Amino acid sequence: MRFEPINEPLLAEPLAKKLLDARRRGLSETALSFDLALSKEPCRLTKEGVEVRNRFVDWAVIEESVKRPRDVYVLRRKAVEPAAIAGEHFYKLVMVRWGKPPTLEIDGIHMHRIKDITPDEDTRLKLSNVKSFHGKRVLDTCMGLGYTAIGAISRGAASVVTVEVDKNVLELARINPWSRELANEDIEVILGDVYGVVDYFDREFNVIIHDPPRFSFAGHLYSTEFYKKLAAILKPNGVLVHYVGQPGIKRGIRFQVGVMRRLREAGFSVYFDENSMSVVARPLFF
Repeated sequence: MRFEPINEPLLAEPLAKKLLDARRRGLSETALSFDLALSKEPCRLTKEGVEVRNRFVDWAVIEESVKRPRDVYVLRRKAVEPAAIAGEHFYKLVMVRWGKPPTLEIDGIHMHRIKDITPDEDTRLKLSNVKSFHGKRVLDTCMGLGYTAIGAISRGAASVVTVEVDKNVLELARINPWSRELANEDIEVILGDVYGVVDYFDREFNVIIHDPPRFSFAGHLYSTEFYKKLAAILKPNGVLVHYVGQPGIKRGIRFQVGVMRRLREAGFSVYFDENSMSVVARPLFF
């Protein structure tokens, strides 16, 4: 499927502060960013609130947004709604730093590292384990907000297949302005569980980026059986970058050790890159 962004104005705390400042200065018009700092556009300030792109948000909502620095709001035609979805889990876009991409939070768990790092830097570190993406075919096993797939294309990948199991995550990516480049014609988005999706591919990928949810959410994506499936679709001299993080590190658990053991059982040589908190694996047998 092709990715289709939803281009609605968004409100977040830094923007709300700028709007309130413009009101204090008595401005009736100004140009600010309603796409999380990617661009600026004109808006009109009235006694009741702010108008942008034929959407209206009243001052009470803007004042409340200042009190919630992590939250993002979508300015729809008839309502202002949180950029969040309540389903089997609770999903939301979360501000990290103005001018940087937001992260995805599921049931209170961030899908990117955000302590002393931003999602784009987290992505850059993972991708730095691949010497060159130029002309390569890439599998991104777990799309999330799509930063990995976008990063691979921006670094010269010929094509990317990215897989997302959760339609709610896909919907938040459509709202997120920082995910718009997923609409690139060289990126194919597949909605499904990558454990089964990979069975439809042959040995065709030069690079696989495997950044699954934590083990408690998707233990099957850390299994020897799944790693064997990845080995079967990776080209000779290809590389697998498997983000593992450091869950349980405070309790003395070295989670990457078990991942590395199972990858070896699946036919990979491996090492752990501490900067990106990823296991880098290459096939032993062609």
